[in-house]
Amino acid sequence: MPTTIPSPSLGALTVGDAMHHGVVTCRRDLSLRGVARIMAGHRVHCVVVTDDGEAGGSGLWGVVSDLDLVAAAYARALDEQTADGSAATPVVLVTPGETLERAAQLMTEHGVSHLVVVDPLTGKPLGVLSTLDIARVLADGGG
Repeated sequence: MPTTIPSPSLGALTVGDAMHHGVVTCRRDLSLRGVARIMAGHRVHCVVVTDDGEAGGSGLWGVVSDLDLVAAAYARALDEQTADGSAATPVVLVTPGETLERAAQLMTEHGVSHLVVVDPLTGKPLGVLSTLDIARVLADGGG
């Protein structure tokens, strides 16, 4: 009979094990059509909204998720809306060393599907962790 190796739990894996490195950003005043173009061009499910459009810039402001974008498009024309007016998803931060269990808890508590991963010393954004990233870990036997 083959030996079964137990899969690691979400408590044993870190955010750094599952996150996507790099952050796609935009300025607060960008139209939602522009946000949609960024999402499509980079093939991402969220764009981090900053005060100046730079990941290391003056401040994280919000997140426009694909679901936020669809809800906004349903409400009115994308060209009439901006990222700051539609960033319905708050910025929730996590560090690479935190467990996926903690990340899942934060996602659940805040009702978000994306966490911005930041350097614990500088606070600079390093990447994004999504519910899909956690699903991949679960599919591979974690949790």
